[in-house]
Amino acid sequence: MMPPTSSWVRMLPVVVLLAGAGLFLHSHSQAERLPPHDALASFPSRVGDWLGRDMALSPNVRQVLGEGDFLVRIYGRRPDEPYIDLFLAYFPSQRSGNTIHSPQNCLPGAGWLPVESARMQLSRPDGRAITVNRYVIAKGLERRLVLYWYQAHGRVVASEYWAKFYLVADAIRMNRSDGALVRIITAVDRNEDVEHAQQRAVEFAQVILPSLDSCIPE
Repeated sequence: MMPPTSSWVRMLPVVVLLAGAGLFLHSHSQAERLPPHDALASFPSRVGDWLGRDMALSPNVRQVLGEGDFLVRIYGRRPDEPYIDLFLAYFPSQRSGNTIHSPQNCLPGAGWLPVESARMQLSRPDGRAITVNRYVIAKGLERRLVLYWYQAHGRVVASEYWAKFYLVADAIRMNRSDGALVRIITAVDRNEDVEHAQQRAVEFAQVILPSLDSCIPE
């Protein structure tokens, strides 16, 4: 069955945007100039009460991601509490096919299936609120709570489509196509509910927000 005309009208700007994004980013060849920023390797290994240790990306995953700066770090707070899995991906340029991969595509490929999906707000230290994606995923009896968002040029967005829109708009306005993905995962222990795992992930996210600003340039 064909979708109603109104659905096509709503989807048309998205289709045009994504097609235009590819054409523009491939054709616009002027060198990009990025503000100074720290490498992700310098991201604090101790944040709040959490202490982190680095994990290596497999060669296959590294090849899929393409050229960029990546960090995978496991943060623990207490021995009896599930850890936090932090993944940061920063792409200095997205003009040559190196683009941000949505966790919605990557996690199912690893066998995790979405159980719940929503959006929620996090509070920054300055009082501003940002909107992020919240997912509960499952594989067998295991469950994970996932928070993720897209961040670039001082802007945080949850929507992949809006991230693409701003990618094109900023490439035209600022001659910059850099951007980042921030993903936080924590296990939902069998002795806790999802809300408790969410509280842990949110507490961690709010602690790291100020540190992200030095690695993801405005």
